[in-house]
Amino acid sequence: MNKSILIVLLAVFFIACGNKTENKQAENPTQEQTVTTTDASVVNVYYFHGKQRCRTCIAIENVTKNAIAENYKDNPKVKYTEINIDEAVNKDLVEKYEIAFSSLLIAKGENSTDLTEQAFANAVNSPDVLTNLIKEEVNKRID
Repeated sequence: MNKSILIVLLAVFFIACGNKTENKQAENPTQEQTVTTTDASVVNVYYFHGKQRCRTCIAIENVTKNAIAENYKDNPKVKYTEINIDEAVNKDLVEKYEIAFSSLLIAKGENSTDLTEQAFANAVNSPDVLTNLIKEEVNKRID
């Protein structure tokens, strides 16, 4: 039963993200960047997205970016990175984490946690829940 609900929610998500073309913020291209994961002492918070994003995708980005900026701005061991999965320069990282659509991952070295499902469930209506979850997962990985 729960799997059926999850499949239906994911189908609705794909349809919603594919049809949203008027959002100016979602259309702004990100700067070309090369992401390296060689420093195993850094907690990387990755927000993966495509060119077109729905309201929830943008909310995930905003909540995540704010959570990291407000709680870890002076900590060089925590890094937030926005990654456009449509750009060839990000291909290696997208393949490493097997990303197919908007995703939120927290990684340190080879250990990573996928918060995508919780992010989609909370970013719009309960951003504080997502913020606390991000802080909890980052704090688990800080030395």
